[in-house]
Amino acid sequence: MSSKENIAVNQLLSLLESRYAMRVLWALRDGHPQTFRLLQDSVGGITPNTLNTRLKELREADLITHGNDGYIATPSGADLLKRLSDLQAFAGKWVVSQAKKTAA
Repeated sequence: MSSKENIAVNQLLSLLESRYAMRVLWALRDGHPQTFRLLQDSVGGITPNTLNTRLKELREADLITHGNDGYIATPSGADLLKRLSDLQAFAGKWVVSQAKKTAA
């Protein structure tokens, strides 16, 4: 990986590592707009102040936008979510393997 690619990956990971950032983005993966309140419920445990901060950061990064019906992933955000879609399948397998380790 080139130095520029490393910088880009590090910048993206830095954004996504912010508390609840991935959860906010993940809550928008179905492509349906969500209001602030619905997003807060979908993410769970996030304060209004933190949600406002994450929404601002994700909007500035052009991963989400706000329209008349609420927040929705931008084409860039949808592309990222598409690339992360394997996460759900991996998570299911991982949980099973963790449960087997615990049971042993």
